[in-house]
This record gives sequence, structure tokens and C-alpha cells, in this order.
Amino acid sequence: MNKKYVVLIPDGMADDSLEELGGLTPLEAAETPNMDALAAKGLVGLTRNVPAGMPPGSDVAIMSVLGYDPAKYHTGRAPLEAPSIGVELTADQVAFRMNFVTIDRGKMVDFAAGHISDPEAAVLVEAIQSVLGSDEFRFYPGASYRHLMVTTDRDLLDMQCTPPHDITGQPIENYLPQGPQARRLLDIEDRAARILNDHEINVQRKAAGKNPANRIWLWGQGTRPLMPLFKDVFGISGGIISAVPLLQSLAVYLGLKQIEVDGITGYLDTNYIGKGDAAVEALATSDFVCIHVEAPDEAGHSGDWQAKIEAIERIDQDVLGTVIKGLKHYDEWRILVLADHPTPVAIRTHTRDAVPFLLCGYGIEPDGINKMGESHARTSGVLIDKGHTLIKRLFEK
Repeated sequence: MNKKYVVLIPDGMADDSLEELGGLTPLEAAETPNMDALAAKGLVGLTRNVPAGMPPGSDVAIMSVLGYDPAKYHTGRAPLEAPSIGVELTADQVAFRMNFVTIDRGKMVDFAAGHISDPEAAVLVEAIQSVLGSDEFRFYPGASYRHLMVTTDRDLLDMQCTPPHDITGQPIENYLPQGPQARRLLDIEDRAARILNDHEINVQRKAAGKNPANRIWLWGQGTRPLMPLFKDVFGISGGIISAVPLLQSLAVYLGLKQIEVDGITGYLDTNYIGKGDAAVEALATSDFVCIHVEAPDEAGHSGDWQAKIEAIERIDQDVLGTVIKGLKHYDEWRILVLADHPTPVAIRTHTRDAVPFLLCGYGIEPDGINKMGESHARTSGVLIDKGHTLIKRLFEK
């Protein structure tokens, strides 16, 4: 008997009610026939993926979704992204996430520097490495605006650093690194800014009306995490589909396959159907696949409820719809659909609120709720307070 398990994570999909939508959330306003059909046949509820006192980032929340207690295993955002770009951290190293951002008149205009292309970004990182790189500090290119700085200075672990997507449109003065060694980080950021401002790539970007990558923003520091393999914990093998370095690196740490898909971008223009097709193909040779789609989160950070609705509808139709068709070939299957955290368009950043989930498949009793949405999940009375335990319901007999 073939048993297949799917986790679908529309990143940042959960939201608050909006006046523009008549009091509905983007998820509730979206046309989601596939999610709703699964909801009617399964269990709908709320799950809290961000433990109290921890930052509501995808690093914390997705670790929780995959069944690992962030309070036990989380060491920082940056080290969770290192393997995806071929950086193997040693025990004495500290990794920082390094965003390319756009600053104008002292404000955080764009935490993603206009979603700068990979080739442009790689050249800029190399320019920084050639001037600022040393035995103590190294700079590694990642994807688009997401990169890495690695240092042997463990005193920098104690810095308080703000994620740039939390302060869109705000003056950066009050959010610069703080702590005993803050001056060291600020010096690196300032010296990098001088390199970036005069670089030909940014000159060209400005001439083309694009946001320049005129500053680096260091945050999410941490050391190498030590987590048991997914197969050892759950007895299940499988893979992860995502364009985001965080998920790609988690695959490495957890011993899951990184499933490559042409045309996936981590943005609104990603290859939705390709992700669905790749998931179906992966299930032919493995028991489990996790599909992560970043698009709703990007729309939330942009404050664009229309784009968020569009992303949710594309996920429902092209990703989930494709997977459901593929699962019909198997005797027994289960699907878990949930956001990692809310990214409300009104505030353009993450919150730690509980998110709706739906769990459907063999052995799951319907609870009478026939739609996937925040208000519907609240009426169910089901709240998983420790989000890392939810995945056990997916796998339990």
C-alpha cells in the first residue's frame, strides 16, 4: 500500500482582515477551490509556529512546521542558509545574513534592492570580498538580494540586529546594529556602502530606474545548528522544493533531497505549475515532499493585497491542484497546508500569531468546516500551541 505525505507552505499567506476586502483576509477573499475541497474533507485549525520570545521569521516558523522545536534547535537565520550556497560552517564561525538593500535619505526603501538579479549580485559581492575580505571576514554570494558574511569573531554573536523587511519605509537610524561590538559591524556596512554606491552595476540600475543595491544589511547571525536527520526522527524520506536558500539549507541539514525546478524565483513570477509537477514526480520515488512558495510573503512585505490574492490563487490552482491530481494514483495520502507565519499587508512584516492549517487524507475525520481561512480556523476550536508537534498528526497512524 503506497502512503504519500505532502506539506505545502504558502509563505506568509496568513493575514488580518482588510477594509478593502469587506473585512475578509486575502486568503478568505481568494478563490481557493482546492484548499476548500480539502478543508471540507479534513481538519481545519490554528497552529502557533513561533514560540514565545522568539522572532517571527521564516527560519523559526518553518523549522517548527517541519517538526523541529525552534527553542531547542534554532541558532540564527544565517547559518540555516549557509549550506544552500556551499558554505560549510566550522564550530568556531559565525554567519550573518547579508541583504542588499536600497537606502534613500536615511530610509529603508527596499529590503530586496529591487530583487536584483543573481549575476548582478554576484559581481557586487565579489567587489566587497576583494576589498573587505580577510581571514576574519568572508563574503559569499547567494541569490538575488540574499547573501552571507562569515566571521571568526564570536563576540559578534551578541549583536542586536533588525531584519530589514521589518522596517520598510522607516528611517534606519534607530535600527542599526546595537551591542558592545556594534561599531565593527557598522564599519563593515559603511565601507561596503562606499563600494556599492560607485559600482558600475548600481550606476546602470539607477539609470534604468531600478532600485540600486547601495548598502549591505547584516542580521540573523548564528552558529552551525545541530539537528537530527528527518528520516531518523519520523522514519520518512523525501525532499524539499523551494527557491529560497533557507529551505534549501534545511534540506541539507535534515538529510532531505533538494528538488530543483526550472524557473522558480522566490517571487511572484515563480513557476507554480513546475513546483506542482516536481512534487508529483518526487513522490514516485519517495514518501514525502515539502513544497514552499515564497510569493505570498513577498506580496505581504510589499503591502499589496491584490498581489497576495493572486499568489494564493496561483498556489491553489497550479501547485495544489497539480498535486491533488497526482495523488489519485496512490492508495493512501495526506496533505498538510499552512502558512509558516502571517505577513499582514497592512504592516508589511511578520507577526507571531497562530496561522490556519488544513490536514486532509486517509484516516482524517472531517470537522465540518468547508473553507480554508483565518476566521474559519478560529471557529474550529483546534489550536496547536506547539507548532512543531503538528507534523506528527500528518504521519501518525
